[in-house]
Amino acid sequence: MNEILHQISSASVNVRSIVTCVVGIGIGVLVHWWVTKFFGTSASKLAEKVKDDARKEADHLVREAKVAAKSEFLKLKEEFEKESREKKRELMAIEKKIAGREEHLEKRADALDARSASLEREEKEVASLKERLGQRDSELRKAISRQITELERIAEMSRDSAREMLLEKIKGEVHNEVGHLIRNEVEEAKNKADKEAQKILAYAMQRYAGECAYEHTTSTIHLPSDEMKGRIIGRDGRNIRVIEAVTGVSLLVDDTPEAVVISCFNPVRREKARLLLEKLISDGRIHPTRVEELFKKVDREVEKELAEAGEEAVLEVGVPNVPDAVVKLLGRLKYRYSFSQNVLRHSIEAANFMGVIASELKLDPLKAKRIGLLHDIGKALDSEAEGTHAMLGAELLKKYNEEPDVVNAVAAHHEETDKTSVYAVLACVADAMSASRPGARSETAEFYLKRLEKLEEIATSFPGVESCHAVQAGREARVVVNPGKISDNEAQVLARDICGRVEKEMNYPGQIKVTVIRETRSVEYAK
Repeated sequence: MNEILHQISSASVNVRSIVTCVVGIGIGVLVHWWVTKFFGTSASKLAEKVKDDARKEADHLVREAKVAAKSEFLKLKEEFEKESREKKRELMAIEKKIAGREEHLEKRADALDARSASLEREEKEVASLKERLGQRDSELRKAISRQITELERIAEMSRDSAREMLLEKIKGEVHNEVGHLIRNEVEEAKNKADKEAQKILAYAMQRYAGECAYEHTTSTIHLPSDEMKGRIIGRDGRNIRVIEAVTGVSLLVDDTPEAVVISCFNPVRREKARLLLEKLISDGRIHPTRVEELFKKVDREVEKELAEAGEEAVLEVGVPNVPDAVVKLLGRLKYRYSFSQNVLRHSIEAANFMGVIASELKLDPLKAKRIGLLHDIGKALDSEAEGTHAMLGAELLKKYNEEPDVVNAVAAHHEETDKTSVYAVLACVADAMSASRPGARSETAEFYLKRLEKLEEIATSFPGVESCHAVQAGREARVVVNPGKISDNEAQVLARDICGRVEKEMNYPGQIKVTVIRETRSVEYAK
């Protein structure tokens, strides 16, 4: 349609051209008259010639305009007819489609009518059936009433008396049944709680990936030569006396080749003495003045390192607003060990465990992490004050205005006082988890792996065993047997035999659970 309008606009332009020519002729006539009037006959002839030329040009333009207009008209007519035919075809297709839909709707209407008639018949049948059932129900009620009357006569007991006697009997049975159900529900709740607790603890242990091998502390300084021992001792022992005085440690210089042993109950002092000796040996100048100068430098370095260690621990756990004094004390745990486990790493582990468990129990994970990180803070003070590290840590945190839940959890994590919140219970759990995980204390990763291999080797050595998997850090062995070779009764005997060999041939902490799994699988493939 837009194309047709455009072509009509072009035709209008040609008509305007014709009008322009006519206007030109009129202007020529006027020019001719004016020239004739003012310039005479010669001018008149010239004007006539101009007039004739203009008339011829106008006739030529008019003919061309008529031809162009006719061509445009025919072209527009043809396009209009073509578009009309296309529209007609579209309308016919739409009409055909509508006719098909009308036919489909008529069929559906017929089907609905038939279904409605069927439903009406079914409703009539249901009404008739209800009527018959009502009559039968009335007859049954009358028969039951006659039977009740006959039973009352035979039993010589009224309906109320029989009801009371029956209710008493049912009451006694129900009471026993209720007690049995309550006992079963309580047992089931306990079992479910144990399973959920184990699940949460296992989840927390799986999410935290700590180091398996424990760290070793060393108090032995290796010397480049035995000559260095004499230089450390000095003339009349003055150098060693100054070293022991400024560091507060004891140096043991014996017959051990190229070695000096540092002895001190305070791990921080021992670390300072170790660094001091290493710097003195590296520097080569060992005399009292140099010892005092280097010790001041070492003291600043160690204190800075302790503060940075405390800050790194706080950032790693993500606990906000820890007082600076507490952060410095926390850093002192870097050189403190408990049963060969680093106390600072143990505190970080406990914090991560508590955070995971608290999240599972819908508690505050930040508060739980704070307790876990600070629960052994008293170990940074126990060499300087009297009391257990739990109570010393609680007093310290109370001094710095920690929340009562935090203070109580720190004080109660070794059962030295009553627990007032669930966070105290979590502190005990997380402390035990970190201390008892494989490789944490008094066990290397190599020994731990050998113990798992030995456990699986013992289990797979029995006939009928297909595979064995040591799980839960080696505290459980899951043995899969061939159901065709091992029966249910033999599986129980196999579990007992495996336990017997494990007890005889292995050394392990706690206990190991042996689970024998016997199952039959049927497998088919759909093709």
